[in-house]
Amino acid sequence: MLFNSFTFVIFFTLVCIAMAVTNLPAFQAMPQEKRLRVRHIILLLASYVFYGWWNWRCCFLMLGLTVVAHVCALQMKKPVRKAALTVGVVAPLLVLGLFKYYNFFVDSFCAVFGIARAGALRIILPVGVSFYTFQSLSYTIDVYRGKLEAETDFVRTALYIAFFPQLVAGPIVKAGEFLPQLREERNISLLNLEPGVQIFVFGLFKKIVIADNISAFIDAVHRAPAAYSAGTLMLATYAYFVQLYCDFSGYSDMAVGCAKCLGYDLPKNFNIPFISPNVNEFWKRWHISLSTWLTEYLYFPLGGSRKGEARTYFNILVNMTVCGLWHGAAWTFVLWGFLSGVAQCVYRFTTPLRKKLPKSPLLTAISTFLTFTFICFTAVIFRASSIGQAWNIIVYIFTLHKGIRYVSFWGVFGLVVTWGAHIAACVRSRRLGIPPTGYYPTVKLSTFGGLLAFFLFVGITLALGYTGQSPFIYFQF
Repeated sequence: MLFNSFTFVIFFTLVCIAMAVTNLPAFQAMPQEKRLRVRHIILLLASYVFYGWWNWRCCFLMLGLTVVAHVCALQMKKPVRKAALTVGVVAPLLVLGLFKYYNFFVDSFCAVFGIARAGALRIILPVGVSFYTFQSLSYTIDVYRGKLEAETDFVRTALYIAFFPQLVAGPIVKAGEFLPQLREERNISLLNLEPGVQIFVFGLFKKIVIADNISAFIDAVHRAPAAYSAGTLMLATYAYFVQLYCDFSGYSDMAVGCAKCLGYDLPKNFNIPFISPNVNEFWKRWHISLSTWLTEYLYFPLGGSRKGEARTYFNILVNMTVCGLWHGAAWTFVLWGFLSGVAQCVYRFTTPLRKKLPKSPLLTAISTFLTFTFICFTAVIFRASSIGQAWNIIVYIFTLHKGIRYVSFWGVFGLVVTWGAHIAACVRSRRLGIPPTGYYPTVKLSTFGGLLAFFLFVGITLALGYTGQSPFIYFQF
């Protein structure tokens, strides 16, 4: 079930109605704990319907991981706490390894040692498995570390892992951010619907107007890169990263908007990443939930920067290579993650030299452009079907390859609009005297002007939106 589909509109409307019913006097007369439980059951059932829409069998996999996480967390105060931690960590990793990486590792092993393989194991990759396994892992580890108490109510544990707005493509929510909300009086209200609907539409614009319209251009170029000129390939290189950003951040916005409508708050996953003057800053602004998850549960346990420079560089490379592998079972993702790690190591190594340079707006603008260009070129590897194809595209660009010259309107439009939005956010931040940060441009729907602006934006979104059904890019992860 796609957010950008009529089916989801019907589904979400029914969920909202069901939740709104619990505001009626008959439910308000109930004890709060019982009323909250009814709401949680409604949301949990809705989440499993949402997830089962793709393949109902995958619901049993998610349910199994939920049971493991719940039971293991409850054992953390007993003598078997280390065994419980082991089971709570190993089980999700085994699921992830089997469903996502088994064929990749076996094929790679056979290729290295020249072993013939009879055939690949036919396994359906469950949608969003990388996201809910990471949430299960973080919950178990946080309880073990004493950061939060184990949840005694299975329904609340299950809802934390399966909450449908962020279930299949994030953001990755930590238990400490979400479980406390389930103990509070949260539900449908006009106060939440006003910003929630607008944030959802904002994300929808990113997805169907910018990302989906660019996708036709990108797909055509990557099908036959040798047919296009260096200029067209360069435009496609920059435009693809805009597509990736608008597709993924658009989903995150829609997830935040849906959750807000239901009365819950999800963390922002992106913070105007294009204005990052270096790669370290970029990873603090891009896919924030994954970056912080890997930092907390992988980089710091490896030693972080506490065990000398050589170990720090090693930890950075491991952290970012795992980040690449998390995105997909292919060497293109591994290389993309490794190069991202190398860039962070270079940035760290050159810190003493950069501190001697004078600070100026011009140098900041140049470093921002170079950072953006580096990210776009590494994204070629992320998008390519093979490392060889990515290499060919980059060689064609730098050797001024001749071919079809095509200036994609949507590619240029996406670059202009996205960069314009980033600059507007920076101008706003400077005017308010706060660090550069993104924001949702919501309006007051209680005013005629606000209502007019909102419906005008909805009309533009529907008029310019891509008419086909286009899955979100991060569904495959």
